Amino acid sequence: MLTSLFQLESILPLGLQVAAVGLWLGLLLIFAEGLHRFTQTDSEVVRKVVHMGTGNVILLAWWLHIPGWVAIAASIIAGAIALISYKFPILPGINSVGRQSLGTFFYAISIGILVAWFWPLELPQYAVIGILIMTYGDGLAALVGQRFGQHPYQFWGEKKSWEGSATMAVVSFIVTVSILALVEGNLWNIGLIALGVAGVATVLEAFSKLGIDNLTVPIGSAAFCFFLHQIL
Repeated sequence: MLTSLFQLESILPLGLQVAAVGLWLGLLLIFAEGLHRFTQTDSEVVRKVVHMGTGNVILLAWWLHIPGWVAIAASIIAGAIALISYKFPILPGINSVGRQSLGTFFYAISIGILVAWFWPLELPQYAVIGILIMTYGDGLAALVGQRFGQHPYQFWGEKKSWEGSATMAVVSFIVTVSILALVEGNLWNIGLIALGVAGVATVLEAFSKLGIDNLTVPIGSAAFCFFLHQIL
C-alpha cells in the first residue's frame, strides 16, 4: 500500500507536481495576509500559521516524488524572497514579529539542505522528519508557551517555558515515530530513536537567537535520527 501511495510521479508530470505545490503555498500566503489585514489576529499567530502550513511542502515533495533539484531551486528562491522581505514590506504579516529574526530565511534554506542530503540517498523520510519537527514542534511549542507558559526559564539568554519545551518534545517524538513506522514498520528501536531525536530537537529549539533554530532544529534532528538509526 505504501509503495503504491508514493507512485504518483508515474501519473503526474513535473509541471503538475510543481503547480500543486505552488497552489498550496499561494493559498496559504493569501490566507495569512488575509488574517493579518482583515482580522485582529496577532502577528505571531499569523507567522505560525504560515510556519506550519509551509512545512507541509516537504510532505507534498515526498508524496509526489518531486525531483531534488526542483525542491533545492525552490528553497533558494524562497530564501532570496525572505531576505528581500526583511527590507521591503512584501509580506508584512509574516515578518512583523517585533524582534530581529532571520527565521524565515533559515527555514527555506534548511529544506534545501535536507533535500540535497537525503533525496540522492533515496531516504527522504529523514528530511521529512527534520522539517516536520520544525514545522509542528516549534510552531506548537511557541503557541503553547505564549498562551499557557507559566513556568519560564532562560537558556543562553533566550526566554522559554517548560510547557513550550514539553510540547516540542512530545510533538518531535510523535513525528519521528509516525514517519519511521510508516516507512519501516513497527520495529523495536523506533521508540528509542524517537526519544533521542525528541531530546536533541528540544535542546536545539531552546536556543533560537535570530531564528537560528529554524536551521539547527530540522538539520540536527534529521542528522541525529539518521545516524542513530544506522547505529541501532
